[in-house]
Amino acid sequence: MTQPIKIAVLAMGGEGGGVMADWIVDLGEANGYIAQTTSVPGVAQRTGATIYYVELYPHAQAEADKGEPVLALMPLPGDVDVVLASELMEAGRAVQRGLVTSERTTLICSTHRVYSIAEKSAMGDGRVDSNQLLEHAGRAAKRFVCFDMAQAAAESGSVISAVLFGALAGTGVLPFTRQQFEATIERGGVGVKPSLKAFGAAFEKSQTDTADKAVVVTKPAPAPKHPEVRALVERVQKEFPAPMQTVLLEGVRRLIDYQDMSYAKLYLDRLKSLPANAFAGTAELANETARFLALWMSYEDTARVAQLKTRASRFERVRSESGVQDGQLIAINEYMHPRMQEICETLPGGLGRWVESSSMMRSTVEKFTQKGRIIQTSSLRGYLMLSVVAYARRWRLGTIRYAEENRRMEEWLKRITQTAVANPQLALEMAQCQTMVKGYSDTHERGVRNYDTVMDAVQRAGAQLAPATLKEWRTAALADEHGHALKAALERYSFA
Repeated sequence: MTQPIKIAVLAMGGEGGGVMADWIVDLGEANGYIAQTTSVPGVAQRTGATIYYVELYPHAQAEADKGEPVLALMPLPGDVDVVLASELMEAGRAVQRGLVTSERTTLICSTHRVYSIAEKSAMGDGRVDSNQLLEHAGRAAKRFVCFDMAQAAAESGSVISAVLFGALAGTGVLPFTRQQFEATIERGGVGVKPSLKAFGAAFEKSQTDTADKAVVVTKPAPAPKHPEVRALVERVQKEFPAPMQTVLLEGVRRLIDYQDMSYAKLYLDRLKSLPANAFAGTAELANETARFLALWMSYEDTARVAQLKTRASRFERVRSESGVQDGQLIAINEYMHPRMQEICETLPGGLGRWVESSSMMRSTVEKFTQKGRIIQTSSLRGYLMLSVVAYARRWRLGTIRYAEENRRMEEWLKRITQTAVANPQLALEMAQCQTMVKGYSDTHERGVRNYDTVMDAVQRAGAQLAPATLKEWRTAALADEHGHALKAALERYSFA
């Protein structure tokens, strides 16, 4: 009995999943097949992809059967021939749903990641390991073709659907020639030239039938034109071991963007001043300490938030994600509700402490902070207001907030170096405790509270503390924002 060809396309909003499904339908109908497509939309752009389902049945077979075929409206687990996923997590979801089987399914997906809401909003590092996703998907499929299709689309000036279509053609899993695939794109009549370019590159790439798995790419050392930046890069290359340089260069880049060149120099000075024997033979500890120090030194404050919200790249990203066309206007509204604490932390140190200690000034300022307000950053007035706040980074190193963060950083580094000599693994867990201190406003306050609680327990436990125990406490601190999981974990060890 002849079975239809069953194809599932998983794509997020704006990635051309509907176009991809229409191409497959047109390809089939133009070449002797009856085609049917349905779609099941996801909840939102990044909480669930839309599933487009296509079935193709030979027209000649239908005539021989003397009737129209009955085609399914949705994919069933274990009953799909081809799965196309526009992003790696969607490939993982297809596997999880049982749409990919080792006996039958060809899985074609992009290896790039667009992080989900759950991954972004996690208190710690909520990202799913891409290598694990690749490994799992590779085991589940009969044939697995994957590469960075987002990059391929960008290089060709097209969209990812054209790349997926080319990869589908290259696998040879459908009974159509390359010319028939290309004719389908030409019949579409929109963006034909870049789409064909993307199609051709993907077709050739998929012929190798390889997957971009855990490949380590050595990037050339940066050669900045600015003399001060170049001096910092050269310092990293001369004064620090090679395994640390990638992390350090990224840290330098981040801190220049966050503050200035002097601040990036302070970052390197701090690391250079640490005892040499503290990281002897422990490259992972040195890398993690450098990484988390850069993250801590670029903590989020009002100036940083305003800086990020007024960047040209952000406006371009919002326009792109919203699908705004040339000539159309977009309004970007920000909900701002700064507390008295954030206002005092933004002011120069002396002024901030005076406002904080003066009851008259506190009551005056609090009148304006009782309610949140909407600021339209896409308007001139709103943009200028946030630009003024962003300018406050000029005196950031003299603020109350910086003094407090600096104190915690120095104590953290001291704990790591003192512990590293006797117990490098415990020191590594201490370095990773920085993940608790993140975010802005209430989020930061809760994180600091959990961090201080954990460090107090570490102090009481002493040198006998097991690395696994500290890891358990850190994981518990990141499990919920109210600290209930942390309290329970500490109670198990009588440290509550």
